[in-house]
Amino acid sequence: GWTWASGALLDDLMPWRWPRIMAALFAGVMLAVAGCIIQRLTGNPMASPEVLGISSGAAFGVVLMLFLVPGNAFGWLLPAGSIGAAVTLLIIMIAAGRGGFSPHRMLLAGMALSTAFTMLLMMLQASGDPRMAQVLTWISGSTYNATDAQVWRTGIVMVILLAITPLCRRWLTILPLGGDTARAVGMALTPTRIALLLLAASLTATATMTIGPLSFVGLMAPHIARMMGFRRTMPHIVISALVGGLLLVIADWWGRMGR
Repeated sequence: GWTWASGALLDDLMPWRWPRIMAALFAGVMLAVAGCIIQRLTGNPMASPEVLGISSGAAFGVVLMLFLVPGNAFGWLLPAGSIGAAVTLLIIMIAAGRGGFSPHRMLLAGMALSTAFTMLLMMLQASGDPRMAQVLTWISGSTYNATDAQVWRTGIVMVILLAITPLCRRWLTILPLGGDTARAVGMALTPTRIALLLLAASLTATATMTIGPLSFVGLMAPHIARMMGFRRTMPHIVISALVGGLLLVIADWWGRMGR
């Protein structure tokens, strides 16, 4: 039956539960904010962190490291995922840079990379290599392996990135109106788009390193906030962050209760 944990029982449970709860909360907040930034950057309400290919790139980096490093490679997974995300971002910037960092080029490059990495991951899974079983949970998206140290690192990075976001408020307000409007008010489009792309990619990569390539929150949370009536830039971002964190915490709780 159901019961509220308290006293000694709560003290026993918290060391096991709080890393998962905080990992889900932090990742949900970062993915939601990244989704807001990407949707406003591209002017496309269907854009989300996963279409940039950052999550898939990080996942492929992790899996590739398992195959390249003999023995126990788990100590290299975090650097491998970070390198995979960074290489993906570099390819997107090179591809989009030829068109003045057009939002459409960013999305097309990201979708192409995401599809390619997903296909490669499926091929590696189909190979039947026993090493793939070690990361299947992470690839599916899970807070199961969240640790105290990881949560602290994620929280520190999240605070830094979220502190930068309000500085981009003017850009995020004007960009959805179109490139011509942005130029008319004196906005330098290319540096602005590069800065926002780097911020969204950093948020996505940090969340992916924490819970795996689980990016649906980045699409859902901004839409839910918009449907609630929060359309101005900062209220939209704040409510999206709260909704995203809550969604992942509930999803984690539901996943544990449904076992």
